[in-house]
Amino acid sequence: MENLIEAIRRREARIVVVGLGYIGLPVACMFAKAGFQVAGIRRDSGKIAQINQGICPIEGKEPRLPELLAEVIRQGRLKATTDYKVCRKARVALIAVETPVDKTTKKPGYEALRATLQGLGQNLQAGTLVIIESTIAPRTMETVVKPILEEASGLKVNEDFYLSNCPERVMPGRLLANIENCSRVVGGMSPETAQAAVELYRCIVKADLDPTDCLTAELVKTVENTYRDVQIAFANEVAFLCESVGADVWEVRQLVNKSPQRDMHLPGPGVGGHCIPKDPWLLIHGTGDDFKARLIPTARAINDSMPLHMVELVEGALREVGKKVQGARIAVLGYAYKENTDDTRNSPTIPFVTRLEELGAEVAVHDPYVKGYNDELEKVVTGSDCVVVMAAHDQYRELNLRDLKTQLRIPVLVDGRNIFEKEKAQVAGFIYKGVGNVHFF
Repeated sequence: MENLIEAIRRREARIVVVGLGYIGLPVACMFAKAGFQVAGIRRDSGKIAQINQGICPIEGKEPRLPELLAEVIRQGRLKATTDYKVCRKARVALIAVETPVDKTTKKPGYEALRATLQGLGQNLQAGTLVIIESTIAPRTMETVVKPILEEASGLKVNEDFYLSNCPERVMPGRLLANIENCSRVVGGMSPETAQAAVELYRCIVKADLDPTDCLTAELVKTVENTYRDVQIAFANEVAFLCESVGADVWEVRQLVNKSPQRDMHLPGPGVGGHCIPKDPWLLIHGTGDDFKARLIPTARAINDSMPLHMVELVEGALREVGKKVQGARIAVLGYAYKENTDDTRNSPTIPFVTRLEELGAEVAVHDPYVKGYNDELEKVVTGSDCVVVMAAHDQYRELNLRDLKTQLRIPVLVDGRNIFEKEKAQVAGFIYKGVGNVHFF
């Protein structure tokens, strides 16, 4: 352990990062920038070639990442590959692969994690520090990660190699800033391992690094995202309430949050991304048989219902102009789940579009950051009977409503992100509907 820590301090410890997506790629770049020699593993050979050319595969506005990737590739400090043999030279191995949940059973889908552990384990050398950055259910380190690595490698945790859990805390659009400035909880299979991982992350993280055990680290990550999911569900339920009584949820929220220690979240068309829709299920999965969750599944159900509620808003808006959804041409603005990114994982636009098409609508989708949907905006909206905002991309915020109206067949606007003011939309001649902002006085 002392040799490992000294190698980290001297930047002599070789690092391998398995998974070069939204988490692994910026982490690999940051450690390479800090002076480490880094190897990255990814299954997609096309993306590997792109990365090794210094071309960032992540689209959207991701400040500093494209330039940083090009820099560390040019310096020879980062090289991507599909071959797990590079793990044999590593003193530190970070795993950042997806950990989805099954859509039906809501149980963790650890196929990628298990395959990664097998590949790493077969090439694991004594004295290596293995860190899981992926979000996992409580007790996964003990019941899944540890036994697979020990069996595949023939080595023992805390004797031959070291095992840590340091869950990522990043968000698309702020990847590098989050890595640098967000505090991290650093779990270890032993206190010494946690301290060694703290030494490593101190090379790239400016915020607090809190050492603890692996179970606590697993809980902290899944609880924090579940907290956000529950808070968003509350905001969405208040939006339903405001629609029922004829109030504006956005004004209500603004005034609520003026009170000290109040932080009502944003309602919207649904919750997307890789973390929040699944982490509540990971948290519940890690509990014992004597625990029965009540609030968390209810919150999930509310947030999952929002894309279908958006369909109801579209139906209501078209009904006001005497038109049915069946046969209507509907332009959907935003396929990514988050503004100014290309991240479509669990995007609420997917079930929204699916339901519209089931009802017989002709749907055209636009998104400036998602390949296949980045056609000219005017071409997509021209001749539409309804425009629906599903992502708050800057391009949509800058739209001139009067110009937009001239391109439509029927001026109907359904705003799921509250990027347009109701009064301005009405003055421009639109039939306007928004989440929590439907009835007018």
